[in-house]
Amino acid sequence: LPFCFVSVIFDIYRKVPKDLTQPTYTGAFISILCCVFMLFLFLSELTGFIATEIVNELYVDDPDKDSGGKIDVSLNISLPNLHCDLVGLDIQDEMGRHEVGHIDNSMKVPLNQGYGCRFEGEFTINKVPGNFHVSTHSATAQPQNPDMTHTIHKLAFGEKLQVQKVQGAFNALGGADRLASNPLASHDYILKIVPTVYEDLTGKQRFSYQYTVANKEYVAYSHTGRIIPAIWFRYDLSPITVKYTERRQPFYRFITTICAIIGGTFTVAGIIDSCIFTASEAWKKIQIGKMS
Repeated sequence: LPFCFVSVIFDIYRKVPKDLTQPTYTGAFISILCCVFMLFLFLSELTGFIATEIVNELYVDDPDKDSGGKIDVSLNISLPNLHCDLVGLDIQDEMGRHEVGHIDNSMKVPLNQGYGCRFEGEFTINKVPGNFHVSTHSATAQPQNPDMTHTIHKLAFGEKLQVQKVQGAFNALGGADRLASNPLASHDYILKIVPTVYEDLTGKQRFSYQYTVANKEYVAYSHTGRIIPAIWFRYDLSPITVKYTERRQPFYRFITTICAIIGGTFTVAGIIDSCIFTASEAWKKIQIGKMS
């Protein structure tokens, strides 16, 4: 008996279990299910590997230190009841800047057969609290009843970001319609500008700005008692910077996941098939025993 036991241990001509060599309909069905399941998981992982995800984070810093303390602004606004000769842009801030009738990189397009005006301009502001406003202050002769009803088509800061997965407030005032407001009323738009950084897969960074807005409408009188309405954009900068980063799953993680899917599926399927085969064999033996 000891000799037989030792012989079994050192037998290098091991026999493959019967359930691993005998084909069955159950095994074929499980094999097909395994292939379909692995294909589904493979395609899911491949889709996730190819696609990029956007990760956002917040931190306190000035991201665009090379800008020289300036922010680019793009403004497009229509005043359908105010002549272009009366429309002007004024800029002022806490650094002492006070510019009346800014005209650089700006354009006025007549509307309503010359009775209205669309103002388009690109300019820079300092990174300090301040304001810019559309008014008649730069006109040579002030009108009696200037009509400040308007529609804002665009107000954006910094570089334009065209990224589908980033849904930010880069043009929060775009589409703002004040045509039904009091013609002689002034409009205050209070903006909180938030620096925003977008970094793509290559590491290239683009700098833009989002902003939140609150507004109020009121009638303002000058020291002479005249009503001189204006459209004010009062801004302040947030110390918090929002950063969006493009990321893609590493290749080694993709390969590891695929190997785990294949190995795990085959292992589980083998256990299930072995249990089914063993149970069916046992049932057959029971049936044979009953017959005998």
